[in-house]
Amino acid sequence: MPDREMTGRENNEIGLLFRALAFAAEKHQHQRRKDIEAQPYINHPIAVASILANEGGIANPEILAGAILHDTIEDTETSRAELAELFGDRIATIVTEVTDNKSLPKAERKRLQVAHGPTLSHEAKLVKLADKISNLRDLAVSPPANWAATRKADYCDWAEQVVAGVRGQNARLDAVFDATAARLRAMLAG
Repeated sequence: MPDREMTGRENNEIGLLFRALAFAAEKHQHQRRKDIEAQPYINHPIAVASILANEGGIANPEILAGAILHDTIEDTETSRAELAELFGDRIATIVTEVTDNKSLPKAERKRLQVAHGPTLSHEAKLVKLADKISNLRDLAVSPPANWAATRKADYCDWAEQVVAGVRGQNARLDAVFDATAARLRAMLAG
């Protein structure tokens, strides 16, 4: 099959995604996940974007870029202004909406995720939902070494509360979340 030349719009959209990937990879380069293997952190934002695109059928490049960048403000030395300058205000807004305020205690941050879920934009709700799917999958296959079954179950309970406030944006992703949570619960029970 011969290669086809991309339209200007397609080229810009693909370019945006690669710029987001390069930026996130650089920002997260020294970070590791909390799993037993201490996987490179960048695997997580890539997984979130992949869930949106491949399982949710999301093709909007701003949502996918927002997914790739979703932890940059929260977990790196990245500002909203920097994201807005490099990726535009819409993407910076998506990332800001899903960013926890790390100056607050963990319990308060978790409470606020539940409380603020229903107020998020459509785009941010999709990113939040895919993030929770990714986190539950990671808990099932490669959890942090020191997490007992009760802590995993508590996380699943909390993730379900967060997702209750962001449902209804994409039926496929809602179903993926439900199946993922059910698998994790079955694994923890069995």
